[in-house]
Amino acid sequence: MKILVTDSLSPQGIEVFERAPGFQVDVKLGLKPAEIKKIVQDYDGWVIRSGTKVTAELIEAAQKLKVVGRAGVGVENVDVEAASKKGIVVMNTPGGNNVTTGEHTISLMLSLARHIPQAVASLKSGEWKRNKFMGVEVCNKTLGVIGLGNVGRIVAERALGLRMKVLGYDPYVPAENAARLGVEPVSLDEIYARSDFITVHVPLTKETTGLINRNTFAKMKAGVRIINCARGGIVDEADLAEAIREGKVAGAALDVFVEEPPPPDHPLLKLEQVITTPHLGASTDEAQLNVAIAVAEQMVDYLARGVVRYAVNVPSVSPELLKVLRPYFTLAEKLGSLQVQMAATLPKEVQIEYGGEVTQYDVTPLTLAVLKGLLTPMMESSVNYVNAPLIARERGIKVIESKSSRAGDFASSITVRVKTKEKEIEVEGAIFGSNNPRIVKVDSFYLEAVPEGYILILHNRDVPGVVGAVGTLLGRKNINIAGLELGRKKGGMAISFIHVDEPVPKETLQELRSLPNIVSADLVRL
Repeated sequence: MKILVTDSLSPQGIEVFERAPGFQVDVKLGLKPAEIKKIVQDYDGWVIRSGTKVTAELIEAAQKLKVVGRAGVGVENVDVEAASKKGIVVMNTPGGNNVTTGEHTISLMLSLARHIPQAVASLKSGEWKRNKFMGVEVCNKTLGVIGLGNVGRIVAERALGLRMKVLGYDPYVPAENAARLGVEPVSLDEIYARSDFITVHVPLTKETTGLINRNTFAKMKAGVRIINCARGGIVDEADLAEAIREGKVAGAALDVFVEEPPPPDHPLLKLEQVITTPHLGASTDEAQLNVAIAVAEQMVDYLARGVVRYAVNVPSVSPELLKVLRPYFTLAEKLGSLQVQMAATLPKEVQIEYGGEVTQYDVTPLTLAVLKGLLTPMMESSVNYVNAPLIARERGIKVIESKSSRAGDFASSITVRVKTKEKEIEVEGAIFGSNNPRIVKVDSFYLEAVPEGYILILHNRDVPGVVGAVGTLLGRKNINIAGLELGRKKGGMAISFIHVDEPVPKETLQELRSLPNIVSADLVRL
């Protein structure tokens, strides 16, 4: 088995491959995409970190490739969909960076409170200006933690040790779980109104992009300090710079930017109240050692013994069962993802019903696929087939699984029902042919929808002219319709799945909702 390593990896990780019988590892750093394309067809496994982008073009060229291992949490630099279509397993190493990122957040908070980077630079330039760098204590101050996942919890625990008052907001963590940590569960507005320091620990999604912005700064205390070690884009950088210049925000500590590295003329780099680090959240000897060894051991286990661990696109099953169930894994994950995006929140209960021939197999891995699809839009790439049940349990989601060997309208089907505080939604899917997943039912509407790409989902009254009005509006906005599936109750209500080539802007969605006879308009991505 030949392994290609294109990003820096700790020597101990390389040694795992070298000790494995029948493995050869080649470390080739700093290659351009065109250079990778020429050699990647020779390799069975490919190890990356954040520096290499595994694109669909490179995946197509990798004829022998069986597994991509990301030494870290995120897989945003891997085209997972293209890899899945070719049967390539994509693995990551969740948890390896949690402590490191949490500690970096605390380090930045203390540095921000005491102006440490600015004071060091001043002293090294020959100055001795003690009064210029008057700081604040963190003891008895209030820290607002947005996102109580693994890293958020670590930050909260350390902050409590510093005798800070910790407020926490996470809509997917039950209030009693937050309280057990010693964190006061509150709303986002309370975080803004009461916090002296605010730190974000959420994934970058369409809901969290620009979460901290001009409007939220207006709700905050004067003199608040902002920390972001999560993802660039969660804090609106232009709005943050403006809030600092206006004196609303006393300072900010940033480890991440929208564009990395940020351009030299970036407005935040010119403000002395801002301290920055070059995405060092995971940069400790311990973290890099942990993820290097973990990813190497996972890849050896898969290539040598067929054992899958911490894969983001396939559960831990035997190669023989995987061959049979692969299209169902895809369908199950898409059903979960569709459900949570339609509900716009995590449910309190999920019922998964399997019907027909698929019930001959152990469907537990398919349930994991549903949960992974359900959680990923809210949790980004930290969710995999191993930790999905634990994350669901931590967030108080009740999971009910059932089987019916009696075939319904299809030889095999998967039905997912979710219950939130406000509503219940049911979606059903089936496999057409040998491996073509389809959405065949949404609530009481029957249709035949391809679960792929950006889909505009409309609920409307079943009257003439609706489809034309929608098409006209989208055409006027230069949004191309790639496909359309309809379900209806004559003279009652109808549902439309409109496939589009690119995301529909929020403003356009609002215009669609204001059209006559449109009840709802939402965009999902599958």
